[in-house]
Amino acid sequence: MTAIDLPESHAYPPQALHDYAVLADGERAALVGPRGEVCWLCAPRWHDEAVFATLIGGGGAYAVTPEDRFVPGGHYEEGTLIWRSRWVTQHSIVECREALAYPGDPDRLVLLRRVEALEGPARLRVVLHPLAGYGAEPLHAPHRDEHGVWTARVGDLHLRWTGGAEARLTDAPADTDEAADPATGAGSRRATRLVLALRLDPGQHHDFVLEIGRTPPAGPPPEPDAAWDRTARAWREAVPALDATVAAGDARQSYAVLRGMTGASGGMIAAATTSLPERAEEGRNYDYRYVWIRDQCYAGQAAAAAGEYPLLDAAVRFIGARLHEDGPRLSPAYTVDGGPVPDQRELDLAGYPGGYDRIGNRVNRQFQLDAFGEALLLFAAAARAGRLEGDGWKAVDIAADAVARRWREPDAGIWELEPRVWTHSRLICSAGLRAMAGAAPRGPRARRWTELADTLLAAATATCLHPDGHWQRAADDAGLDAALLLPALRGGVPADDPRTHATLRAYQDRLTDHHYAYRFRHDDRPLAAAEGAFVLCGFAVALAEHQQGREVEAFRWFERNRAACGAAGLYAEEFDITQRQLRGNLPQSFVHAMMLECAARLAGTGGVPERPTSSRGPRG
Repeated sequence: MTAIDLPESHAYPPQALHDYAVLADGERAALVGPRGEVCWLCAPRWHDEAVFATLIGGGGAYAVTPEDRFVPGGHYEEGTLIWRSRWVTQHSIVECREALAYPGDPDRLVLLRRVEALEGPARLRVVLHPLAGYGAEPLHAPHRDEHGVWTARVGDLHLRWTGGAEARLTDAPADTDEAADPATGAGSRRATRLVLALRLDPGQHHDFVLEIGRTPPAGPPPEPDAAWDRTARAWREAVPALDATVAAGDARQSYAVLRGMTGASGGMIAAATTSLPERAEEGRNYDYRYVWIRDQCYAGQAAAAAGEYPLLDAAVRFIGARLHEDGPRLSPAYTVDGGPVPDQRELDLAGYPGGYDRIGNRVNRQFQLDAFGEALLLFAAAARAGRLEGDGWKAVDIAADAVARRWREPDAGIWELEPRVWTHSRLICSAGLRAMAGAAPRGPRARRWTELADTLLAAATATCLHPDGHWQRAADDAGLDAALLLPALRGGVPADDPRTHATLRAYQDRLTDHHYAYRFRHDDRPLAAAEGAFVLCGFAVALAEHQQGREVEAFRWFERNRAACGAAGLYAEEFDITQRQLRGNLPQSFVHAMMLECAARLAGTGGVPERPTSSRGPRG
């Protein structure tokens, strides 16, 4: 068996997260690896089952790979999620321009790939091997028509592929570790795939268009030039220049990621993937293909800081609808169409190396008080921009009333831990109430919100202020936490308050390392041995230093954490500073959101949250 005949799980093994690019159209995403392999794609939407799942040990891939030895590379077209894979081989330079047609149709994906020989003749191998149900259900009834267009079924989905007229049907090699038991035949089932040897002369290009949807394709296949033109134009219209921000190119790319992760419903997915481990074999790998209320609030506030409002409007629309539906029982996360997150379960796959194969998420059983505070901060940003209308103001009342009813209850907190009376949850609700009172017309309602904000701040001060003067994680936990920096950034505690100064100073002394930041101390191990540096927290420190007027330090923090990305400029949740590797699901929307906010605020374009100098509450 030659290397090219290996099953996809072996021919396209998982790579370091640093090496992946993501294609997204608002409704789903594909991960593309350095061998030109689409190794992860759920269809037709984010939380549906994968048809290409080699990333987590499942089956199926869609690869365009040079036959010669090559060195991979690539880049995004600026301000888009149009990726250009690039390979320098022994005889040629080849590029593959690839994108999910944007904006996406919720019921049908269109994956565009254009291969071009830039220098010298190119020889490539194309493999299309979709397997529904994370690898369980093979291609069914493939058929090539008189125009060379392939159609087939894969699970409950319908597939159409153009550009592969010369492809041949082959049996996929079985995984060597499952290959057949002669007595039982176990492991001997083979799935059908399409394979094409592609030859291009210098300067020649070839287009492939893959469609997968809930219903049979209607009408003729998309014309490649027109589909590319529509997609490129839509990205140009969707992503602003952001020239007034720091590191405008990277800020623009983060904005593009956030747009690609936000669907027509307004919901923004937390990450495109599931089960990519934060720490090998420690069980910390989760399914993030859902809309976290908190994360989308971060994105909306970042967009407001940058003065670009479509992402803010989307967040207000989606989160406002969830508040109207669920009120004080608001869930921390939803599917992109506003449905419940399914229970967590495993798939009996190998998983990404060092991780597991989990889908669904136990967040569906949690109460997170801080989500209401973040929603209020989001609505306040919209109100200040003149973009909060009738339903939005009603959602404000629902969120504020929920805080009034539930702030004494234990909750899972920002890091989704065991239920406790977390300090951050109360303080961020106080910040949200205060921001909303400042953005609303004066009257009884605004006074009521201010009084409740004062009550929460006073309660936290009485029970959660450490003897050294800094905030501690909870009344029964004297530890520090990166989340405790956020209330001051959002105006819940004044920037010049001694508690703010003491918390920032103590946090930097105990939970940072060479301008990398950690959430909290897990145990007595060195910080980097317990988990990766949390990139979100590094950007939060940059904002905190900026708020204190220490601009040089703010830029040091910003630049250190801006660099904690992969080759495509994508951020994961954590950065392993020892191995200089990304950890966790990819791309992580809330990190891109905080990067964007930093880029706006450090440039002075985003202003600063209102910094109250009264209602500080007792100092204790």
